[in-house]
Amino acid sequence: MLLRKIGIFILAFPFAAVSGAAQQPAAMAQTKGGYPLVQQLDKTVTYASAADVAALIDKASSASRNGAPIVVGELLKVAPYTVHLEYRKKGGLGDVGLHPKSGELIYLIQGSGTLVTGGTIAANRMSIDGGETQRIKKGDFIFIPEGEPHWINRVDQTIVLMSVFVPRPVPTQ
Repeated sequence: MLLRKIGIFILAFPFAAVSGAAQQPAAMAQTKGGYPLVQQLDKTVTYASAADVAALIDKASSASRNGAPIVVGELLKVAPYTVHLEYRKKGGLGDVGLHPKSGELIYLIQGSGTLVTGGTIAANRMSIDGGETQRIKKGDFIFIPEGEPHWINRVDQTIVLMSVFVPRPVPTQ
């Protein structure tokens, strides 16, 4: 009987190992806005300690080594809001952001760069023509109104920022 159980384990183990290995790349394939997503919150999370934030920054840093200019993490979640963490490597640029139905509140946890707001989005969505340029750095708060193009066009020191999308309330009638 024992030998039979060992035999079943030996036969089943390779399939379990392959199954587990097959699931891991799927987790890394998650994206948010086309960028790698390092944590997918599937429940309400209302508190994140400094250690939680540091751990998510470490995960994002590791994921960015795969050539991604931006890595997104999810830190807190209370429907319909999610607090995102964005990790942007020095020199890495992403595309232009535009959120027609929600504003975006941003806090720079670390790093520095240049933010462009307003103006006209280029056809490839990788730049803004015109607009207002502003130097940003650790500790800055920014609120981007809904419908306003925005783009971090320069990352001087690796940027880690926290953002939350704030939907425009439905007007009462």
